[in-house]
Amino acid sequence: MSAESETVFEPQIVAFCCHYCAFAAADLAGSMRLQYPPNIKIIKIPCTGRVDAIHILKAFEYGADGVFVAGCLEGNCHYVEGNIFAKKRVNHLKKVLDEVGIDGNRLEMYNMSAAMGQRFAEVATEMTERIRQLGPSPARRRGDGVLTDTSERNAVEV
Repeated sequence: MSAESETVFEPQIVAFCCHYCAFAAADLAGSMRLQYPPNIKIIKIPCTGRVDAIHILKAFEYGADGVFVAGCLEGNCHYVEGNIFAKKRVNHLKKVLDEVGIDGNRLEMYNMSAAMGQRFAEVATEMTERIRQLGPSPARRRGDGVLTDTSERNAVEV
């Protein structure tokens, strides 16, 4: 296979970002024109405490090579303890992913304030590099991409 015909693996990463802090930090990173990988798919949520295990697992099922949950700094959650619940959930899911053959390092929790645009860009870059080293997710079906054609996902089997 020639170097021209080889495709470079670009990981698909889903970021569940808290509305008050991490999403605002991502917005700030964009406003500041900070460079970070374009393969991050941001999903704005009210609070990281609202991210359930099924949301994270579905992200992997639908083609994500990596997922991160980003919320308020510990002790500064706008919903009091949402980010603490999220951290516990993410740590538990990392173990579950290891048990089912998907490296738990494909999932991470980050905390940041709305003023940390630079930190968001660093996290996005760090996560992309980590997933690039791990390669494509074993849960990803050939040809699937994140948030692409949903007709198969919405089909009802009879």
